[in-house]
Parts: sequence; C-alpha cells; structure tokens
Amino acid sequence: MSTFVVYLNTIFLKVSKEVRTAILVLGAIVLLIFGYNYLKGNNLLDKDRNFYAVYDNVEGLAPGASVTINGLSIGKVISIKFADKKGKLIVHFSTDTDFEFSNKSTAQVYGTGFISGKNLSIIPNFSEGRPAKNGDTLPSSVENGIMDVVNERLVPLQTTIESAINDTDSLVKSVNSILNTGTQRNLRSAISDFALIAREMKGVSRSANSLLENNQEKLTSTISNLDKVSTDFTELSGKLSKIEIETLIANMEKLLSDFEGIANNLTSGKGTAGKLLQDEQVYVNLERTSKQMELLLEDMRLNPKRYVHFSLFGKKAKEYTPPKDSLR
Repeated sequence: MSTFVVYLNTIFLKVSKEVRTAILVLGAIVLLIFGYNYLKGNNLLDKDRNFYAVYDNVEGLAPGASVTINGLSIGKVISIKFADKKGKLIVHFSTDTDFEFSNKSTAQVYGTGFISGKNLSIIPNFSEGRPAKNGDTLPSSVENGIMDVVNERLVPLQTTIESAINDTDSLVKSVNSILNTGTQRNLRSAISDFALIAREMKGVSRSANSLLENNQEKLTSTISNLDKVSTDFTELSGKLSKIEIETLIANMEKLLSDFEGIANNLTSGKGTAGKLLQDEQVYVNLERTSKQMELLLEDMRLNPKRYVHFSLFGKKAKEYTPPKDSLR
C-alpha cells in the first residue's frame, strides 16, 4: 500500500503545475457535489430507484420525509416542486429496496400523528400494471388526517348543538312569555291545590289501610269463598265436559225427526188425530152431536116429567111425545 502511494506521488510530481491544479479543482468540485447531496440525505453511490407522483396538495409533506411500504421505511422524499402554473406539485422520492411493486401502486400522503409531519406510503398493487421501473410516475392520493376526521365529525355535532341551543332559547322565551304574573299566581294556586289533594289522598290512604286492617278476616273469608266458588265452577266445567254431547245431539235429532213425522201425519190426515183435523164430515158430526146434547139438556130442563116418573098415588104418567128434530 505504501509503495502504491509513493508511486502515485512520483507521478503527480512529474506532471506540470497546471495539470496538478486542474486535478485539485476537479477533485474539489466532485467532493462538493457529493458533500452537498450527502447533507440532503442523497448518496450518489447508492443504486436507488427514483419515482415521481403529482398532487394538488401535499398536506405539509417535506423533503426528507420517510417513504414506507406497509409501515417499513424504504426511502426518502428527495424534492417537491411545482409541476405547472396551476399549482400542482410533483414529488420526487427514492427507494433503496428491490421489493417489486407495479406502476399502478399508489403513492399516498398520510399523517403519523398530531405533532409529527406527513410521510409518503406506497400502497402496492399486484393485480394491475407492470413492475415499476426507475423514473416511473405513480398514481397519487392523500389520506385524511386525524384532524380532518375530527373536523368531519365535529361539523355535524356543532350544527346539532347550535340547533339545540336555538331551540332551547326559543323554548325559554316561550316559557317566559307564558309565565306572566297571572300565570305564576295560577301556578302557585294549582301547586297549593295539589298539596291539599295530596294531604287528602294521604288521609284517604290511612283510612283505607285502617279499613283493611279491621276487615282482614272478612277479606280473607271472602277470598276463600271466591276460591271455593272457582273450584266448584271448575268441577262443574269438568262434569259438563264429560257429558256425551254427541249422544245428546243424536237423541235431539231423533226427537225432532219424530215430531216432524207426527206433524206430517197430522197434515196429511193420517191416523185418528189427522182425520179429526182433516176430515170435514167428522167436524160436522161432532157439531151435530153437540147440538143434540144441547137440545136434550134443554128439554130435560123444560120437561123433566118426561124423563122422571114419580107419583105418590100411583097416577099414570102421560104419554111421551117426542120433540121435532131441528137438526134434520
């Protein structure tokens, strides 16, 4: 090693002064470039892959921020510049890993907490696109931070609270307008009346308690009687359920059928009762018999001697003359 250094020193002394000065200047420039990039976090000797992503808003992302995949740091943000005159921003970042992901993977800006800044996360996409190469521009997105989520939740809550406060204020105003002097007097009077009613109800409750205590035995006896009545009804229900309902219905149907037959016989003139109801001659005979019985009784009343002969001296009775039949 010392021999090689001596050899280089010998060669350096043999060249001209101008050449040596040029070599020193070029060396200084190279060292300056390497030092500047090293201070920025870039090592020109590393074979990192460089990528780009375009954003409308980087949400405070700064150069030097970590680039992660699934939470593992794999690189850094190199620079952030304006991409056009409309204010779009292009982020240049590098990765020092050979982990393969497609050019459709998303470079997402996300926040790591309240105090720390923003970082860049690569969300791999393995189903679309080709493997990402050095210099590719990846799709971009910005994740809502914690404060964004909090603000998103607080805005509806704030609106609800303001509405509730307005409603409460309106309610208080309405109550104040209703509770004028007259209404307050009425309320006090109503409260006094309620207190009086409460005292009276308390007295009624005491009387009821006293009544229950004095008639405890009677109430117990009444409840026992009701229980016995319920038991008797249960037994009666059980007995009724044992009656052969079908046999009873069959007997009723047979009885109704017999009555129907009798009615049909009476209507058609069958049997003695049917003939009495349907034969007109029987009715005439009965009427004539009744008339003759009436005349016989009348004649017996008017001429009893025709039917009863009585004489103390044996006098001969007069000969009977039959009356004229008015029915012929």
